[in-house]
Amino acid sequence: MSPTSLLRNRAALTHKIGYAVRNPSRIAPYVKRTARDTWLRLRHPDHVDYYRAVMASDTGRNPEAAVGSRTHERWLALGEMQFDYLKEHGLRPGHRMLDIGCGNLRAGWRFIAHLDRGNYYGIDISPDILISAKRTLTTYELQDKLPHLTLTHDLRLDFLPAAHFDVVHAHSVFSHSPVEVIDECLAHVGRIMAPGGFFDFTFDRTEGTEHQVLREDFYYRTETLLRLARRHGLEARFMEDWETRRHGQSKIRVNNPAAGG
Repeated sequence: MSPTSLLRNRAALTHKIGYAVRNPSRIAPYVKRTARDTWLRLRHPDHVDYYRAVMASDTGRNPEAAVGSRTHERWLALGEMQFDYLKEHGLRPGHRMLDIGCGNLRAGWRFIAHLDRGNYYGIDISPDILISAKRTLTTYELQDKLPHLTLTHDLRLDFLPAAHFDVVHAHSVFSHSPVEVIDECLAHVGRIMAPGGFFDFTFDRTEGTEHQVLREDFYYRTETLLRLARRHGLEARFMEDWETRRHGQSKIRVNNPAAGG
């Protein structure tokens, strides 16, 4: 990401006007999205309920676009990018993996194929996208791998066993989450991490003012999230090598020193 992009406040009126001037064809879709999101926020004050409604609306039109992929080719490329990165960082078939916000298995189907039978756990807040995930599972004929796909309403992770997961992964989850949802996850993720395990999450990074757009896209400073993780006794570091990937988000890795390993 360019320095200019990192300082940009997408919620500022000056940015919105400039963007509209440069991209007039995007004005009508933006107005339509704003109207829809405003209506959904009024009906669903709780953020998780609100975003579940957003996902229901988006998935109904196009499940791959709902998880941020405008074309099938981009859907495949982004999934491959996530898989390759974790494999390069030591993801082995014998590892147990929790995929937070697994979506329609954009990367998940590759993880499922790579991991031993029963070692993949995917959770999501959207029942609609999980139905699409089951279709992906069938498309790639991975039923015999017995993945776990579970609907959740929060990130307390209290239904999962302690010290169980070698790899926890959340791609494009915190980029759509207010800080209290991120804090909830970081408060509980250490409990479920196995000795030597790690938790990778991506986020929309800004080095300027932290802000959100339509309560869908949230931009955080790196130090804010590092500090939040450390407050819960976790070790956290910014993953510089992820920055070389063709992806608009940044990545932080969290370890739980109390788990040992």
